[in-house]
Amino acid sequence: MYRLLVPSLGRGLLRAAGRQCRICSARLVPGPAGGRAPEVEVPPSRVAPHGGGLGLLPLLAALAWFSRPAAAEEEEELQGAGGAAANDAADEAEAEIIQLLKRAKLSIMKDEPEEAELILHDALRLAYQSDNKKAITYTYDLMANLAFVRGQLENAEKLFKATMSYLLGGGMQQEDNAIIEISLKLASIYAAQNRQEFALAGYEFCISTLEEKIEKEKELAEDILSVEEKANTHLLLGMCLDAYARYLLFSKQPSQAQRMYEKALHISEEILGERHPQTIVLMSDLATTLDAQGHFDEACVYVQKASDLARQIEHPELHMLLSNLAAILIHRDQSYLSHGKGGLREMSQLH
Repeated sequence: MYRLLVPSLGRGLLRAAGRQCRICSARLVPGPAGGRAPEVEVPPSRVAPHGGGLGLLPLLAALAWFSRPAAAEEEEELQGAGGAAANDAADEAEAEIIQLLKRAKLSIMKDEPEEAELILHDALRLAYQSDNKKAITYTYDLMANLAFVRGQLENAEKLFKATMSYLLGGGMQQEDNAIIEISLKLASIYAAQNRQEFALAGYEFCISTLEEKIEKEKELAEDILSVEEKANTHLLLGMCLDAYARYLLFSKQPSQAQRMYEKALHISEEILGERHPQTIVLMSDLATTLDAQGHFDEACVYVQKASDLARQIEHPELHMLLSNLAAILIHRDQSYLSHGKGGLREMSQLH
């Protein structure tokens, strides 16, 4: 099994992420039992978000094929408990938290991130006042993802660390998919901030942990671990490989990126199928890494196949795939011309 990171570095990453959120610099507010819990302040004014930089947008694209939130199980349990509370009127605070979370999600869907952020802070304060651990965890997770997609990287980092702290404090193991997904987002934040040592450790921790987990769970019966759960873990590994490949390609390590893309493409083809939009994108991305190494003929095979499949399914990013095809064909034909070979015959296929 491909192994990228020794266990000691994996543990170091978890410590860096803040098992008790000790390195979070956010303002601390009193907890319900007299303790202190991490909270990030509401911005004093509503300002436009800034860009995310390296690592952020590629991960957002990859999240399209593994979109279950890190604290989704917490939400399901919270919703179930909230329903019972609403029926017997025994816990008005929990019912109010759930309504706030629903309002925040609606604001996100309506592209009103500032409003969603304010609502989530109200939900977090109420969750602390009622000492509802599941509500605290899930609210932090929503706040972190909101900051992440808005490019507010420092805030997102603090919130993801807080979410991880509560998940681990609640007994979740470090190899759980929720922890891995948060670690991947943290790695992409570090990459965007040019904190390369942390980024590299993060990507490798995610991949090595998932590969070991998949190997251990390979022989488990369906009554112990369902096919869907196994598939989700494989898809999460594919997402990690995809994000790491983009990082390596940006870092001018195309041969290493190629290996990661090949693994990610194999997973996507096996779980999602050849005609799935994400599989097609991975084919095109693999072609890009081959093109960067001068392997033009092989790159053309992948990008041509990706373009053909994209046409068949009316891929939403068809124009980008065709642009990639055109660029690779030009590079190949320039190489041919420099060696006295043939010309631009395939370019007519783009019209």
